[in-house]
Amino acid sequence: MLLASIILASAQALITDPTWIFFMVLGIILLAPILLRRLRIPHIIGLILAGMLVGEHGFNLLSRDSSFELFGQVGIYYIMFLAALELDMGSVAQYGRSGLKFGILTFLIPFVLGWCSCRYILHYETLTSILMACIFASHTLVSYPTVSRYGLSKNSAVVISVVATAFTTFAALLIVAFVERTHTTGSSLLTWMLFPVKCLLYVTFVLLVFPRLGRWFLRRYDDGVMQYIFIMALVFLSAALAKLSGLEGLLGAFLAGLVINRLIPRTSPLMSHLEFVGNALFIPYFLIGVGMIINLHDLSDGLDQLWPMLILVATGIITKWIASAVMAWHSGYDRNSMWLMFGLTNAHAAGALAIVMIGINPHVGLMNAQTLNGTMLLILCSCIVSSLATSRGARTLALSDTALEENRGSYHGKCLVTYSQEDTVSIMTQLAILIRNPYIPDSLMGLSVAYDTDNNDGVDRHRRGQRLLEKAQKIAAAANVRMATLNRMSTNIAGGILHTIKEYDCGEVIVCLTDRTTGMPKSSLGPVIDNVLSGSHREVMAVRGIVPPGTLRRVLVAIPQKAEYEVGFYKWLEHVCRIGEQLDCHLDFYAHKETLPYICGYMQNKHSSLRSQYTEMNSWKEWTRLQEQTGKDTMIIVVTARPGFISYKPEFDNLPYIIYKKFAHTSVMLLYPDQWGDPQESVYVFTPNGSAVTRRPRTLKSWFKQILTS
Repeated sequence: MLLASIILASAQALITDPTWIFFMVLGIILLAPILLRRLRIPHIIGLILAGMLVGEHGFNLLSRDSSFELFGQVGIYYIMFLAALELDMGSVAQYGRSGLKFGILTFLIPFVLGWCSCRYILHYETLTSILMACIFASHTLVSYPTVSRYGLSKNSAVVISVVATAFTTFAALLIVAFVERTHTTGSSLLTWMLFPVKCLLYVTFVLLVFPRLGRWFLRRYDDGVMQYIFIMALVFLSAALAKLSGLEGLLGAFLAGLVINRLIPRTSPLMSHLEFVGNALFIPYFLIGVGMIINLHDLSDGLDQLWPMLILVATGIITKWIASAVMAWHSGYDRNSMWLMFGLTNAHAAGALAIVMIGINPHVGLMNAQTLNGTMLLILCSCIVSSLATSRGARTLALSDTALEENRGSYHGKCLVTYSQEDTVSIMTQLAILIRNPYIPDSLMGLSVAYDTDNNDGVDRHRRGQRLLEKAQKIAAAANVRMATLNRMSTNIAGGILHTIKEYDCGEVIVCLTDRTTGMPKSSLGPVIDNVLSGSHREVMAVRGIVPPGTLRRVLVAIPQKAEYEVGFYKWLEHVCRIGEQLDCHLDFYAHKETLPYICGYMQNKHSSLRSQYTEMNSWKEWTRLQEQTGKDTMIIVVTARPGFISYKPEFDNLPYIIYKKFAHTSVMLLYPDQWGDPQESVYVFTPNGSAVTRRPRTLKSWFKQILTS
């Protein structure tokens, strides 16, 4: 492969036409994350690797034309802008002093030690060493979504890490601007006398004018396109003014994000537009362009080239660990909080890429191929280490006694029932009546979503959905329960359900388990349910009813270990108890010995009159033995979890297959509890929501087969 790459690199690029180049780039943006996700390669690294393969130093498929320069410039500004925009400025104000203290530590220690390492071990030039030290000092909150999933976004260790991010990124970019100006314009007395004056004027103008101008415009105009164009105009105006002041445009884009941060709520349509355009086009285009610059042929020289890269990687990771350890010791944090701070502040991504693009600029020329490759390796390794360290610290903190005492399951909203098959309407409606909160008026809502097509099929499906909803309303009315209905059309069924959940603030969702289709992966419940699960943090109940709920006499509940630490623990437990009360049936709980006391305590305090039994289950695999105790008058409820959360187990991936194979003639409910963090609110620039399906095909062949049969 390497030989082929060398041969191809000597010839002209295979594709030089701008149209085909753009098509190929879009194909890479679409397919690279999907294919590389199986290898657990981060999104950012996947696109860079793809750029390496198709560039002149790889297979030489694409010519790096002017589009990469244009889109790359926009992309790097976009990265810095979003990095600033997604910082919680409220936390910055609340924990400013502690965050600033940590910011100084996690900046100075990597900066000083990194400069010494580059200057005296690798023998880089002074300015190059400073540039690399800025890379070591800066960091990006790549693993912040992990913290959100564990419900620790308000933890003090997390908050001060967020504050430290703003400080280190700004300080690193400011020093880089000084270095770049020193290298390109020299160090005349007049230049340095005017430089701070121009910088002060520029920062004052942005701080005073941009918030007022932004507030006036966003209040006056509510058109989404106009708002987006206005915000992007501010970003590039700030970048242009920064260049006029002698600073780097990257610093201007970052400062613009900090200034207008409070004007753009995280859940607003404007924020969604900004993230969508950036993650869909500009940022991936930039990352692919970066990959096309990298020349891995230098590694063929052996350890002489590899050793300096390893030094850079070790320096970047170890110095951040030292800074986190010092801060934890100074402030009295425990070991888990230290790992959490280290994980959050270790990933070198946005700032590192920005500084690299400055260093490799021909007008600057402070970085060679070795430092470029070493920095890319540092980004890869630090992102992996960051993810592992954050998961370790977050999981342990989430399992602490303090987390367990927090208020759980306090949310009670509408119960949403989705209808797609006529023969399941009755069972699903009856079950929803049992589960709903009887003390909330209009707590039951029926939904039918049909594909929005231009032909008569779409109209027919819409009419069919209306008939299903009318049938559900009659069943609910017979039980003296009022049901609101919504019959909507959408280009995506799961998307229609997710929009409804958000629009009507639904607390739980009941969906129908459909029959398995040929070629469906063992881990899949079907594309609709898979997408609903990954796109929402609300409680989801996937139901397959064999007999009417009123005929059930026994409910078996299988509960995984550490389920009590999930935010929706008491909520789903209350739903199970409502089923038991309404049907006057027997509840059998099967759980780990550490989980059973919490279930027993809740039952004794809230539902002491219910007939219940508690059985210890040492291993999750033991729940399949319940097959022997099931009959037509029995329902089995399997409490599971979404991937990445506290109670999740790898064995959950085979649950759909086991349900269909061993419990084909039993009423079943797969229950996914409320869990921390909304996937639609935790999109980060380097961990964007790709495909909503979290359960991936096990092979490339099955992936293509899944596409063809869907």
